[in-house]
Amino acid sequence: MSVVQTYRYLAPSTLAQRSLALQTSGGPAPNPRFFTGFLTTGQAAAVGLLAVAEVARTRYHRPVSPASLDPVVTGSRDRLRFESFSGCCGVYARLDVLPAGLDGDVSEHGTTNVDVNTPLREALARVGGLDPLHLSVGPDDLTVSTLDGAVVEKKVPLPARWLRGFAEVQVLAARFEPRAELPAAEASAFLRRLPRGSERSVLWVVPAGRSLRLTSRPVPGAVCLAGAGRLVALQPMLRFAKTLRVYGPTVAPGATPAPSVWELDTGALRLSLTLSPEPYRGFSGEGAALAALAGDDVVDDADLISALLSWDPTIEPDRLAEQAGIDAERVRGALAQLGTAGRVGYDVAEAAYFHRVMPYDAGRAERDNPRLVGARALLDAEAVQLDGTAATVRSGDQVYRVRQLPDGGLTCTCPWWAKHRGQRGPCRHALATRMLTTERVEERV
Repeated sequence: MSVVQTYRYLAPSTLAQRSLALQTSGGPAPNPRFFTGFLTTGQAAAVGLLAVAEVARTRYHRPVSPASLDPVVTGSRDRLRFESFSGCCGVYARLDVLPAGLDGDVSEHGTTNVDVNTPLREALARVGGLDPLHLSVGPDDLTVSTLDGAVVEKKVPLPARWLRGFAEVQVLAARFEPRAELPAAEASAFLRRLPRGSERSVLWVVPAGRSLRLTSRPVPGAVCLAGAGRLVALQPMLRFAKTLRVYGPTVAPGATPAPSVWELDTGALRLSLTLSPEPYRGFSGEGAALAALAGDDVVDDADLISALLSWDPTIEPDRLAEQAGIDAERVRGALAQLGTAGRVGYDVAEAAYFHRVMPYDAGRAERDNPRLVGARALLDAEAVQLDGTAATVRSGDQVYRVRQLPDGGLTCTCPWWAKHRGQRGPCRHALATRMLTTERVEERV
């Protein structure tokens, strides 16, 4: 299933204090360009664009013929972002072209999804050290001009699975912290030392001086490296990079595999790969966004926050909370809801959310998350009975027990929890229990 996203408004509508400014599809520029100009580091940018396209055409788990070649391109005030998911949806790639990398203006703001076919790949591969690279990005196409001429790529349908991946990645990445930073030479040496045959294994890395050391088990400060072979897309960019930064969640001894971000920074560009917790797992099924989507007010909050989003390079939840008159936790839930339509992402380097333009569909959260649908059905059937820190949940002919862990997490006696042990988000029984518990607390306040 694919979704065609079509946006022809000249700019987003805005709400500022008592002033409402609505945009229409009319006006002096019916086909505005997000960006027209040169990239200051043409060869490095070409290599980065090829890396994002290479991830889009690769299935790292059970490799088959090349998949999609359709990066998402977003123009946002002072930068461009190119994003893709691998064919197995287990690797998320993004190239951020920062202000130092642009010789031109982001005159409009928006998002499009374009194909990267063989002629464009060949043109980018021929860009040399001093060769110019000119981009023109609009709502319906991407035009890349090199010394060999211009190649125009038209808008294509956006894979629906990518929307689910966008929602999961931004929730997961928002929990990450910087864990290590390596000079480019040390990063190159580390990647060369990775053991062969580790494409399907789960390793862990810990900082060791100016480099990283591999370990077979999680320890405090470690970062999970699942499917080390998936980092191959970084290698062509290493010769341009100044540093490699690694990000991940807090890890304790005995922790289960976790996602991680590996980012090369050239000063003008940032190329990052986000790896799923295990090589066979795709982000579209992780379930990380479920808890944030479960609140009764989340759809209304998302409508409110959507009206307040601007094209600042970063989104500040605290500022949005103040503008909207709700707390920051509800803002994050609203951002997760908007993420189900790809409207927001998360940049670990900036430790902040960013804005994309895609039509927002409040019902997508339900359609794309059957566990959320199942949890609401259990609540409607009054199938959840709370008992202190536990609950009894009747689902058809089965009865399950949900218990609260010391860390606030929930366990369940259902087959889903027994199989995944909470690694892929809550089961519908635990989610329904959480929703009912939250509702009861709010009723007492």
